[in-house]
Amino acid sequence: MFSARTGENGGVLPDETTLTATDLELGAFSDSPPWLITSEPMPWQGAVPRLRAEAKALVPVLTTPGKYPPGARVLTVIGQGAAALAPWFVLKKMGRLSTPEASRADVSKRLRLAVERLGPTFIKLGQIISSGQGLFPEELVTEFKRCRDQVPAEPFDHVRSVVEADLGQTLEEVFEWFDRTPLAAASIAQVHAATLKTGESVVVKVQRPDVETMVRKDLRTLAWLAPHLIGRIKVAALANPPALVELFAETITEELDFRIEAQNMLDVARVLVELGQRGYVVPRPHPTLVAKRVLVMERLSGFAFDDAVAIKAAGIDTHAVIRTGMIAFLEGAMIHGIFHGDLHGGNLFVMADGRTAMLDFGITARLTPARRTAFLRMLLGGMANDIKTQIQALIDLGALPVDTDIDQVIIDLRLNEAVIDPTTLSGEELVAEVQRVVKAMLGYGAKLPKELMLYVKNLVFLDGAIAALAPDLDLIGEVQSIAMTFATKYGNQLAAEMGMGDTFKVDMTGFKASLGLEADVPGITYRELQQRRDLINRRMRNRN
Repeated sequence: MFSARTGENGGVLPDETTLTATDLELGAFSDSPPWLITSEPMPWQGAVPRLRAEAKALVPVLTTPGKYPPGARVLTVIGQGAAALAPWFVLKKMGRLSTPEASRADVSKRLRLAVERLGPTFIKLGQIISSGQGLFPEELVTEFKRCRDQVPAEPFDHVRSVVEADLGQTLEEVFEWFDRTPLAAASIAQVHAATLKTGESVVVKVQRPDVETMVRKDLRTLAWLAPHLIGRIKVAALANPPALVELFAETITEELDFRIEAQNMLDVARVLVELGQRGYVVPRPHPTLVAKRVLVMERLSGFAFDDAVAIKAAGIDTHAVIRTGMIAFLEGAMIHGIFHGDLHGGNLFVMADGRTAMLDFGITARLTPARRTAFLRMLLGGMANDIKTQIQALIDLGALPVDTDIDQVIIDLRLNEAVIDPTTLSGEELVAEVQRVVKAMLGYGAKLPKELMLYVKNLVFLDGAIAALAPDLDLIGEVQSIAMTFATKYGNQLAAEMGMGDTFKVDMTGFKASLGLEADVPGITYRELQQRRDLINRRMRNRN
C-alpha cells in the first residue's frame, strides 16, 4: 500500500522547495516529485479490493444473454450499423468508390462516426481496433485512432459537476487553475491540465456523466448479439465474440472506478522497480484527490510516442526505447503476472531523458498463478523452439480444449514440416493456406482467451512501434538479445520451475518460422519484413 507525504491539514505539502525523490524504491516514478509516495495507505486505497470484487461479480450479470433482446438499445445499435453501411454499399455499387483503398477508407470513416454516436462502449471497441495494425485494414486502424483521444468532449459544465460532486469541494477550492479545454477526450473520460491551490501542476481525469448506465446497457446488448455472430464470420468465430464481450465487461467495469486505476498505477510502478526497470515512468496519483469518477495525478511531459522525427531530433536512442518496451512488457507479464493491458500511442510518450511515460491504467491485466505459469511455458517454449510446450501452454490458457491431441495439432498445422517462404506463394496459394489454418483451428475449437487478447494486442502495438521508431532494427538479432537477457536473469530458475530441465537454451528457429523465414536466415530488419508483408498482402488482394 502507498500514500503521499502530506501537510498537517491533510493537504499536499506546498511546492515551496524542490522535493527529493526518496520514493523511487517504491515505484518507477519521476525524479521531480510533486509529492512523495510512502508505505502508508492513502484514504481511497482501502476500498479497492472490495471494488475489484464487485466489478468481477457484475461481469456474469452483464454478459449472460437473455432470451429476448434487452430493450430498444439493440435496435439502436443495429440501426446505426445499417445507417453506416447502406450509403457505402450504394456508392460501391454505383462505382463511386473506384479503388479498394477508397472503399475501405469510406466505410472506415462511416463506421467510426457510427461508433462515436453509439457512445463509450463502442468507442472502446474502436480503440481496440486502433491498436490492431496488421490485424485490421490500414484504413480502419487509421480512422479508429481518432477514438483514442479525439472523441467529442463533454461540455465544461458537465466536467465541473462531476469534479465537484466527487471531491466534495468547488473547483475553485481545489484548483488555482483548471483548463476548460481537455488535453484529450476518449471513451470513458477526458483529461484536463490544472494547477492545485498548493501549486503543483497536475492532470485531472474526469469520467463522462452517466457513462456507467450507458455501459451497462451496451454490455447487455453486446452479450445478446455476440452468440448470433458465432459461425457467421470465420474471423469472428476464432475471436470468440462472447469471450470478447466478457473481456469488455471485465475491463470496462473496472475502468468505471478511478480508485482501481490509481491502485493499478502504483502496482505497475512497483513491479517495474522490482524488475530493475527504470526505462518507464508512472505518474504519481494524488494522495487524497482520487474518487470514483475523478483522478488527479502528477503531470509529465514528453514527445508523442509516434513522433519519430521529434524524438530522434532530441538525440534519443529510439532503438533503446523499443528494447525497453519489449523487455518490460515481457518481464511484467511473465515474472509478476501484471502488465498494462492497453498500450497504444495515446497512452505513451517519450520523455526528454529517453524514458517512456506510461499513462491510462484503466485496463491492467492481472494473471492468476496458473495463467502466469501458462504464459511462462509459452514464452520459454518459444525461446527453446519447443512446439509441444507452446501448444500445451495454449491449452492451459484456454485457447484450445483440454482434450486437444497435441501431436495431431502439430500434424494438421504442419508444424513438423519445413517452413515455406510465403513470398514464394501465389495469391491463390496464400489464401488457401490461410483458410486451411483457420479451418483447422476452428475444428479444434480454438478461441482467444481474455488475457491472451490483451497480450496479443500489445504485441501488435509493439510491432507498429518498431515500424515508426526503429524500422532498420534487426528483428532476429534483437529478439535473440532479449531472449538471452531474459534467459540470463531468469532462465535456469524458470526452466527448472517449469520442468524443462536444468538448463535453458535459446533457439531462434521457431521465431524465424513465425516470420516465414528458414532457419539459416541470419537476420532481417523490420523494414525488410514489412516489404515482405506488403508483397504478401498485394498478392492476396490481387488474386484472380
